Amino acid sequence: PPAPPPPQLVLLYTGAEEEMLVLFETPAGFALFKVLDEGKLSSVEDLWKDFASSDKARKVVELKAFNKFENTSDALSAATLLIDSKPSKGLRKFLQKHCDGETLAVADSKLGNAIKEKLQIDCLHNSAVMELMRGLRNQLTELMSGLAEHDLGPMSLGLSHSLSRYKLKFSPEKVDTMIIQAIGLLDDLDKELNTYAMRVREWYGWHFPELTKIVADNIHYAKAVKMMGNRVNAVNLDFSEILPEEVEAELKEAAVISMGTEVNDLDLSNIRELCDQVLALSEYRAQLYDYLKSRMNTIAPNLTALVGELVGARLISHGGSLMNLAKQPGSTIQILGAEKALFRALKTKHATPKYGLIYHASLIGQAAPKHKGKISRSLAAKSALAIRYDALADGDDNSMGLESRIKVPVTVV
Repeated sequence: PPAPPPPQLVLLYTGAEEEMLVLFETPAGFALFKVLDEGKLSSVEDLWKDFASSDKARKVVELKAFNKFENTSDALSAATLLIDSKPSKGLRKFLQKHCDGETLAVADSKLGNAIKEKLQIDCLHNSAVMELMRGLRNQLTELMSGLAEHDLGPMSLGLSHSLSRYKLKFSPEKVDTMIIQAIGLLDDLDKELNTYAMRVREWYGWHFPELTKIVADNIHYAKAVKMMGNRVNAVNLDFSEILPEEVEAELKEAAVISMGTEVNDLDLSNIRELCDQVLALSEYRAQLYDYLKSRMNTIAPNLTALVGELVGARLISHGGSLMNLAKQPGSTIQILGAEKALFRALKTKHATPKYGLIYHASLIGQAAPKHKGKISRSLAAKSALAIRYDALADGDDNSMGLESRIKVPVTVV
């Protein structure tokens, strides 16, 4: 018995009466190519050979029509719609004018479905079509008169830049990036600040070990060390702007009878430079916190009113964006940040965690230990509603968050 025809030949053959057209997008406009020899499409593996040169390519396809973009904004609009697999108004008119009963080969199956639904034009998309598109791209400037290769490059680059700027400008999640970056930097600064402050205490502790217990605050410690330098100077200095009166008196007494070792001026100079770094980081951290507070009150005012700026920012950062967080139920928000503990509990069949990042909210901190789990569940449910309101509603006030905060019980009866 005779062998059956190749499957791709069956898919691509459209009959003698029907022509096959290929829709090809370029930075300059939309091109329609007519397939002259559909038999070539039966062998996908050898199709690239027919586009090895411009003369061979002209035997397979020829340009039937071209719809040029009027300006950059027209090209940007069409490209934006194509990303979403939607035909632009200009493309629809172009296809209605030049496609009458022909089969249209397209590079995007979803775009083909949209064209078929709106214009009733049969569309085709398979491996042979994609190989044909590859060949067309290779010989595009030879098949289209008036489109030089040195013009095509800058046009492609310009359109890609415009498209990138457009997507960045209108990205609904772009503002979340500021919060995510700010809270990440704030956490990094806290770690660095703590490391530097501990280094100051250890370093200066060789000279004045008693000061570590007298001054507990790291910033006050750095300021005192920077002002004092050698401990023998403490008696003649006024620390009233830095320390309370009783702490200042204790410091001066300890400086006289300190058991620390002596250090030279070079050592003290380096310690003071480190103190400058601690104070500079502390000052920048305060500025960054004010910035984060301002951004949170603008972008997520209701979430901020419920859980505070830091907890709200960490929830958004952990969720990826405000919109992603808005898609999560209250039960997920409740344990967000405690994923390791959750999966460990499920694996070992122990009790699952009752809270994650939300534990640091002031409402949960005020609750009694036995009520923290119930308060966190209630607060997570209210937070889920607040997040959705912030992400999707048009209002920019925090009235809903303040009302919800009042309804969260601090104590459970």
